[in-house]
Amino acid sequence: MPEINELKSMQDVRAYQVEKGRIFHSATHEEILSGLTSDIYFVRTRQMLTHMGKENTRVTVEIFCSRAGIMAGVEEVINLLRDRGVALWSIPEGEEIRAKETVMRISGPYDRFGVYETVILGMLASASGWATAARACRDAAGDKPVYSFGARHVHPAVAPVMERAAVIGGAQGCSCILGAKLLQKEPVGTVPHAAILILGDTVETALLYDAIMPPDSPRFILVDTFKDEAEETMRVVAALKERLAGVRLDTPGERGGVTPGLVREVRARLDLAGWTAVRIFVSGGITVERIVALAEAGAAAFGVGSYISAAPPIDMTMDIKEIEGKPVAKRGRIPGLSPNQRLVRYL
Repeated sequence: MPEINELKSMQDVRAYQVEKGRIFHSATHEEILSGLTSDIYFVRTRQMLTHMGKENTRVTVEIFCSRAGIMAGVEEVINLLRDRGVALWSIPEGEEIRAKETVMRISGPYDRFGVYETVILGMLASASGWATAARACRDAAGDKPVYSFGARHVHPAVAPVMERAAVIGGAQGCSCILGAKLLQKEPVGTVPHAAILILGDTVETALLYDAIMPPDSPRFILVDTFKDEAEETMRVVAALKERLAGVRLDTPGERGGVTPGLVREVRARLDLAGWTAVRIFVSGGITVERIVALAEAGAAAFGVGSYISAAPPIDMTMDIKEIEGKPVAKRGRIPGLSPNQRLVRYL
């Protein structure tokens, strides 16, 4: 990684210019590390403390959450603060957190991490919100897998962050390539409607997929592009036979979406024909409530998009609780450290 020039003063901020011809608006890793995604008042604070010779004042801060959920984003915070001479404790990723609970503690010279308050809170807030929504879906599905299909609903710069958080929260996998690779997993998904529309026939698409895709790629085929879903299902199963792992129902809202009744019919027709091993994968506007109803009807797996991607962040707040070892706090907060045996030392 190239040398990082951190913002030290307002002069640095004013001197910074966005390079001409910049393609994307998202921040690079270097820009995040330099402080360019921080709130401006943290640079002002840094400059004032440096002017007074107090930039290395030792502080301990605690971060607490606004509501209950699932902790995520910790790995990024650890990577951000690694080798900066600070100590860090946190509730591990994937664990439940309670409203107002202290979920992270950082201790060290203020100048080593203070400018990153905005960054740290954002990393935890967004990832924890996505992980919490994914956990709700997993709980609703019981032992049936849930996959995150939400990358298309967020900016591509944060899509892998969201998908990773969803898996931390309980999703079995995700469709975003980088999101899966960050967790040493392989992305999940077969083909979109676009492939079937261009090729002109669902069965032809299924046979082509079967012929050229790796043997370990499950044969799940969309069956709602051209014909009645139950009819298309039986055409596909007749073509692929035992090689067919399942069919995916993604009926658009204009046709009523995927309903429990549709799932029951497809399941019944498969069973009557002896194809009991063929599973039904459902996607398209899936929510916790719909997961429950569709699972009861016979759905075996769920692709969840906007329910996860649009989940509200869990607001995180950072407070200084000690200065040079002495308990402090702003009005309304209790001075000193908040005991929490669940915090694990990472740095």
